[in-house]
Amino acid sequence: MRLKTSMPSGDDKRSRQLIDMTIDSLAEVGFVGTTLAQVAGRADVSPGLVAHYFGDKDCLLEAAFRSLAARLGDNMLVHLAQASDARGRLQAVIDANLGPQEAGDRTSKVWLAFWGQVLHAPRLRRIQQVYQRRMLSNLRHELRQLLPASEVPQVAAMIAAMIDGVWLRGALSGWTETDSETARAMLGSFVDNHIGSLPPSAEPRPARPATVSPVNPATGETLASLPVTTPAELEAKVARAKAAQVEWAALMPVERGRVLRRAADILRARNAELARLETRNTGKPIQETEAVDVLTGADCLEYYAGVAATIAGQHLDLGAGAFGYTRREPLGIVAGIGAWNYPLQIACWKAAPALACGNAMLFKPAEQTPLTAAALEEVFREAGLPDGVFQVVQGYGDLGRAMVEHRDVAKVSLTGSVPTGRAVMASAAKGLKAVTLELGGKSPLIVFADADIDNAVSGAMLANFYSSGQVCSNGTRVFVARAILPRFLDRLTERTHALRVGDPLDPATQIGPLVSEAQMDLVLGHIGRARRQGVRLVTGGRRLTEGALAHGFFVEPTIFEATDDSAAIVRDEVFGPVMTVLGFDDDDEVIARANDTEFGLAAGVFTQDLTRAHRVIAKLDAGTCWINQYNVTPVEMPFGGVKASGIGRENGLAAIEHYTRIKSVYVAMTGIDCPY
Repeated sequence: MRLKTSMPSGDDKRSRQLIDMTIDSLAEVGFVGTTLAQVAGRADVSPGLVAHYFGDKDCLLEAAFRSLAARLGDNMLVHLAQASDARGRLQAVIDANLGPQEAGDRTSKVWLAFWGQVLHAPRLRRIQQVYQRRMLSNLRHELRQLLPASEVPQVAAMIAAMIDGVWLRGALSGWTETDSETARAMLGSFVDNHIGSLPPSAEPRPARPATVSPVNPATGETLASLPVTTPAELEAKVARAKAAQVEWAALMPVERGRVLRRAADILRARNAELARLETRNTGKPIQETEAVDVLTGADCLEYYAGVAATIAGQHLDLGAGAFGYTRREPLGIVAGIGAWNYPLQIACWKAAPALACGNAMLFKPAEQTPLTAAALEEVFREAGLPDGVFQVVQGYGDLGRAMVEHRDVAKVSLTGSVPTGRAVMASAAKGLKAVTLELGGKSPLIVFADADIDNAVSGAMLANFYSSGQVCSNGTRVFVARAILPRFLDRLTERTHALRVGDPLDPATQIGPLVSEAQMDLVLGHIGRARRQGVRLVTGGRRLTEGALAHGFFVEPTIFEATDDSAAIVRDEVFGPVMTVLGFDDDDEVIARANDTEFGLAAGVFTQDLTRAHRVIAKLDAGTCWINQYNVTPVEMPFGGVKASGIGRENGLAAIEHYTRIKSVYVAMTGIDCPY
């Protein structure tokens, strides 16, 4: 059932437009050049209408400054909500203030215009003071959990000064000295080093729960209570894995393959049971989990069962006097850290190549969705996998950090968010460990004017609403050729209204709840921020609470139409059923806009001109791409991203490189010619 959506009033829209025109004017002609008449001309209204809304220039500029500060505050809240610990929230403050939007040329010029006036304009000064107090308050709050109380004020002031100083130097140089990503990484490294040089906080840190208690997102009921793996238990599991890995690696590869094949057969036989468990834990519709989640995990195990016996090195001809060869050897114990959106599939994607290569794996599922990973451990045991080769640990971020930093863990594979990926990489770097990181995205899906509109709409819906939008590779920036944009939006809206939201165990349900209340609140926060920023809401945008949905975490499938690529909803990963549609005019323009993001996980192109499709795909900064399709990930194809979307690849033969090391052997066929 479709719910009516309240829209901003005409007055709200007009004042928002005038503020946007003021910001454009400040970016182009500066503080002095921005007048009521100048803004009125840009908005194609009379100066009197601008005065009607804002009074005079000072009030108009104050409103524009407040708008920028409010947007930054919204960004801060979103970043803080995504962080799981005090260090992560410190990075969230850095990321919000030095994010791509704040480092953009337009926004930088506007902030500089305001900062140049704050000492002379009391109204602007008050806004700046609120901004400074908010930043210091956020920093102090998190630092209290990390440092002695006496150190907190000074360190908070130093980090705040560095944020402002790095931003100012970047802005004054036109961001040629540094860029957003480099600046954030630099400050993050400084914070880590500085905090590490000081004594820890004397305040007791909040104790982690002793259990992991997943809930059913459709009802809010607790499904289980699983004990958290203790440090002593982790040590015991590592010791067991260390011994078992030697035995497992010594088997003939074809024998390892047989075990993986039996595990695949067991998964398929238990598809209905495991799909139901996955649906109850994740909230994903049963029509998805029965068709995809379990069976694609089985496909992955079966694929690497066949690959196992083909893993080999090279023979190198070095002439008559010698030859060389290489051996591909297992790494030893590897750690896998899963995400909550595809718990069983991700566990299989990580375990299958690792085990095929002769490694042992410790796997930590997300604390929200721990159940099917535990079931996979049982499946492996039933298939004949030696005890200790695949073990599941249950817990929170501190357990993941202990796994990553354990001296006997040789490699880490993570599926998760960009902040988590950075934290894992930093921890792994202490031991110079290899990492595979499959992180977030804000992927472009480009629809050219010659595309089959219904097919493109199908692709866009699958790229945004499947699994309630909780897919890392989703094409959430849907660029549509302006010539077909009205028809595309009409058809998209019509089909979105027909989607069935409801009980995920009902085979007819197409959209289930989000995985948790926290994720629902985060998605609703993104939606609310977009509406406050004046992005046009086409449909959706609300939490659904009618009838049986009242106790679940349901959000309407939501579509925005954006005209400004700098809007937060266009730039930030939402991870929910939220699509943003944008118009474009030509190939070069859309390629540049598609690539204008810190992410690079995926991309899609819809067109009947295959020459154009291949040409455009070649120019997109993305690791996984589709032509006239979206989010299809056969195990034979490597999957992964570039830029902030990750390092390394899952699946395909490429994954073998990440779970083996190469040993080079030189074999002499003649005596040594020694000059000594």
